[in-house]
Amino acid sequence: MFTPEVISTGPVRLRLPREDDADAITRAFTDPLITRFIAGAPVPYVRDDALAFVKTAAQSWDLGGAQFAVADPETDEWLGGAGLKPVDGQGTYSIGYLVAPWARGRGVASAAARALTEWAFEHGAARMELLADIENVASQRVAHAAGFQREGVRRGWEPRRDGLRHDMAAFARLSGDAGHPIRPYLPFLPGGSLTDGVVRLTPITVADATGFHEMLSDPDVQKYHVPPEAPPFDDLVARCRKTGMWWLAGERAEMAVLDAGTGEFAGHIQLAQVLPGLGQAMLGYSLLAAFRGRGFATRAVNLLIRWTFEHTELARVIAGTDPGNAASHRVLERTGFAREALLRDFLPGPGGVRKDDLQWVHLRP
Repeated sequence: MFTPEVISTGPVRLRLPREDDADAITRAFTDPLITRFIAGAPVPYVRDDALAFVKTAAQSWDLGGAQFAVADPETDEWLGGAGLKPVDGQGTYSIGYLVAPWARGRGVASAAARALTEWAFEHGAARMELLADIENVASQRVAHAAGFQREGVRRGWEPRRDGLRHDMAAFARLSGDAGHPIRPYLPFLPGGSLTDGVVRLTPITVADATGFHEMLSDPDVQKYHVPPEAPPFDDLVARCRKTGMWWLAGERAEMAVLDAGTGEFAGHIQLAQVLPGLGQAMLGYSLLAAFRGRGFATRAVNLLIRWTFEHTELARVIAGTDPGNAASHRVLERTGFAREALLRDFLPGPGGVRKDDLQWVHLRP
């Protein structure tokens, strides 16, 4: 069982929550991100809720957990909270944290998570677990910064106020781990997007699902798509919810192709099948019919390839095309790809027919 104490480290100080934190706590819980991802928080959140939390935090220590306020080391201002749930039957502690909107972007969460984790190890903990909503990429980045390794996804793990059970990305850190910050294999886009003034690439989100589904429902797209059919809309929404998690995990980078002038959804481009051991990934792209023939695909591929070789360790980007897809061949030729191989009966096609795949490669300059 843990004993309350103060933990000081770098940009934060972990101390016990106090009643004079109540106003700051109440203000923080008006933030939609906090109420979205902390299912048990009352809505609306009032000062009495904050005072009740302070009392509950004090009681958590008697139950085998720990609850800290994350404070500014100089002013003692409340910046957030961090805590441990009591150990489970397998000897694992679960860590949680939140940061007030006015304190974000300063490394507060990662410093608090790291400090609390190492403090728990010093007091006998063997395994620490951290769960983050699959859409809460900021929290997942904190997990990596605090040395936690991603272990998978807990499907339908947490019930929420919307009546649904949400998937959670699972991370863990063992007492014997080095605990170094984990650098994503695929860094996020500088400034959040790539643009040449005509097209703009942004990480794809649920907001893009309608245009994405319209594009995949186009028979001209389905003709060359694998599989050769549009997924149900709800399945596509579920996919869009996971794209940030996949990107951070280094599995794939999926982007919307936008008209830079209007912001309209024009298409989709991705790096998938990322193989760090080989330094290779596969390019894929499609456009809505209204944006074809305007150079959008060529521009999007150029932007993605330039980012790939400037900001990742990938050495090869491959692409596969139907041997009869002349328009896609021209895009690849204009963007520096070379034909590499013909794989016979490599892809599933309509009606169970197998299709050849003409493969291309772009090597790191």
